[in-house]
Amino acid sequence: MIKYILASGSPRRRELLELAGIVFEICQAQGEENSTKETPADIVEELSHKKAGEVAQQYLKKFENDTIVIIGADTIVASGSDILGKPKDAADAAAMLTKLQGDTHQVYTGVTLIVLKKGQEKRVQEVITFHEETDVHMYPMTSEQIAAYVATGEPMDKAGAYAIQGKCAVYIKGINGDYNNVVGLPVARLMHELFARQLI
Repeated sequence: MIKYILASGSPRRRELLELAGIVFEICQAQGEENSTKETPADIVEELSHKKAGEVAQQYLKKFENDTIVIIGADTIVASGSDILGKPKDAADAAAMLTKLQGDTHQVYTGVTLIVLKKGQEKRVQEVITFHEETDVHMYPMTSEQIAAYVATGEPMDKAGAYAIQGKCAVYIKGINGDYNNVVGLPVARLMHELFARQLI
């Protein structure tokens, strides 16, 4: 029997996994989100690997199932050479939205799957890391619209200071790529990787 562990406390990732029909537990990684990489794709892959790795170490100590799949994920927004994580405060959120409005930016989500197998000893059998990139086109926003959106509080725990599935949807002109990748988890790619390795 396979046990799935989501190494994230994100309610959006939880909802997407539930929609995919996966029964899972949540064990949120607690480590600092610091990366040694420079490109957006490398950053999200490294951070997703760190999150999954941290949680995998915990489950190696309390291994019960024959197979455990740890799912780690990290999302960032890139605008030109600028990489935007979660805003520090309301002013930071407004600055991010000012940069993104009326233009096209990229959203990257990295995913790492760490597969634990029980054989003669508890061990990591496989590590799969990948990322998806989605282009997001935003309509122009006035400073008043930005201030009103920031005042809702929604941007504060979102990469790039907005939620495509939330109140910011009215400013999204269109996307190229996976919508769910922008929400926080490219669930179709995730399921493809699990199916390809007979992990589901």
